[in-house]
Amino acid sequence: MHISYRDTHHPRFLITRLSAVGDCIHSMPLIGALRRRFPGAFIAWATQGLPATLLDNYPGLDQIYRVDRDWLKSLSSVSTVRRELRSFNFDVTLDAQSLTKSAALGWLSGARFRIGFGKPQGRELSLWLNNIKVKPTVDHVVEKYLQLLEPLGIEIPATPRFEMAEWQHASMQQFLQEKIGAGRYAVINPGAGWDSKLWPAKRFGEVARYLGQKHQLHSIVVWAGDREESWAHEIVERAGGQASMAPATSLPELTSVLRGATLCVAADTGPLHLAAAVNVPCVGLYGPTRPSECGPYGPQHLSVQTYLQGGTGRERRGADNSAMCAIEVSQVEAACDQLLARAQAA
Repeated sequence: MHISYRDTHHPRFLITRLSAVGDCIHSMPLIGALRRRFPGAFIAWATQGLPATLLDNYPGLDQIYRVDRDWLKSLSSVSTVRRELRSFNFDVTLDAQSLTKSAALGWLSGARFRIGFGKPQGRELSLWLNNIKVKPTVDHVVEKYLQLLEPLGIEIPATPRFEMAEWQHASMQQFLQEKIGAGRYAVINPGAGWDSKLWPAKRFGEVARYLGQKHQLHSIVVWAGDREESWAHEIVERAGGQASMAPATSLPELTSVLRGATLCVAADTGPLHLAAAVNVPCVGLYGPTRPSECGPYGPQHLSVQTYLQGGTGRERRGADNSAMCAIEVSQVEAACDQLLARAQAA
């Protein structure tokens, strides 16, 4: 089904992808694909929390619409959101999240065409609030999200583009100068949104020691929150002088650190996908999720998985991290060797 607009030269689009940093990053190629097909379009994105900070100054995006996390729980908030969204006169919404909270924004916006996913990708009330359903025929989430463009007559780009803003943070550059100088470095991130995605900090420390001793590659350990801060300390201790702990960073500051890295090692989490988005070779560690669906996007990355945690998505989210613990340090070191050998040969 192809749809038409009131003004074919200046259609007005709203992307609704509210939360989860990694998922928002995976949705970002929608912006560039829309802009290249409709240069005169107005493109907005409805989001909340941390993802909004990554969208500031994103090329091709005209407007960020921020909503509170609990906006659906208050009639007055719903009324305010409805009034504000309708003032933009959107023609089309693209619901990459396809849950009630994201689809409700599209419905409240008054857009005539509300594109989302059918089952099983689409869930909850999104199946009724979105009036154009797309059935994904590809595995990776980046390409799935881009299939939302098919009703607009846009084919999935052969090479989806991530076009993160070029933030410069003097404090981060000073930190790197003090720790690394002009040398190369790896970035290690021990955290994850699910406990079932966590790999033991001591193993990250062993990888950092290995990278320093074999490849003369110092590791910068990034973190967020008290738990990850304690893991970062443990990694640095076990690395035997081959790692340094980063200061607390915002997502734009983290992006600045990642851009200069030679390698990133992390579980399936936002910083891993942020590193991939700025074209840093990544080694992703996977237990309860499938690399074919949400691995770091692009051929320049490697994913390590010993076995997939069983159960439904909800059960895997709430499981222990036994599938992650099945990943051996030697497997991760071998993947790092392979990526660094590729880089040297290029």
